[in-house]
Amino acid sequence: MKTLKVCIAVITLMIMAPTQAQTADEIISTYFENIGGLENFKALKGVKMTAKVNQQGMEIPIEIVQMSDGRQMTSINFQGKEIKQGVFDGETLWSHNFMTMKAEKSDAEATANFKLNTNDFPDSFVDYKEKGYTVELIGKETIDGAEAYKIKLVKEPITVDGKQEEDVSFYFFDTENYVPIAMQSEVKSGPGKGMTQEVTFSDYQEVDGLYFPFSMTQGVKGQPGSPITMETVELNPTVDENAFAFPEEETTKEEEK
Repeated sequence: MKTLKVCIAVITLMIMAPTQAQTADEIISTYFENIGGLENFKALKGVKMTAKVNQQGMEIPIEIVQMSDGRQMTSINFQGKEIKQGVFDGETLWSHNFMTMKAEKSDAEATANFKLNTNDFPDSFVDYKEKGYTVELIGKETIDGAEAYKIKLVKEPITVDGKQEEDVSFYFFDTENYVPIAMQSEVKSGPGKGMTQEVTFSDYQEVDGLYFPFSMTQGVKGQPGSPITMETVELNPTVDENAFAFPEEETTKEEEK
């Protein structure tokens, strides 16, 4: 009987061992294996996504371009007009003002923080150790009915109102497929300061051997968010070099009127 109990205990430990040995590093490694391979993601030169955002029942077409050298741009097609947001040419961050439709440069603090985030192309977890980021497995939580590993990611500090603050976010990896199904972070400034921003991810689809979420929802935790549905994802796109440049001439002409 004693031998039987010992055998049962050993078998139990063997079954539990893989779960207990699970680490944040292993989860992230499995994640990249499942979505197409870390080296393949590191080889990307750029990504262009076309999507539709649902705002209060209205579908608004958008195009998002992200390049490995840091250049980024979001173009919104609203009522026949192209409105650019979060345009970064590597040094200058600018957007169109929704009220005046004029191009406006962001302040130095916002630009510096944005530039830090461009290090995360095409994924925050690519070479995270080399970038000085730290990860920690907090435990498990249930997100929208799915069990998920909760991983804390700490990146380079950002500047908020002249003071440096930790840049912390929490990613929730599905325990079955090891892909992120949600990301949460604290809103650091603006009307929503102190609230928890939440982005959910689903409907992962293959694009040239790599997998991307084709359905996302962005908003504040506990409140209805804005659904984003991807229509196309293009890898290593050809882009117009001038599309990222701040339109100095356009702004000057508007000021002269």
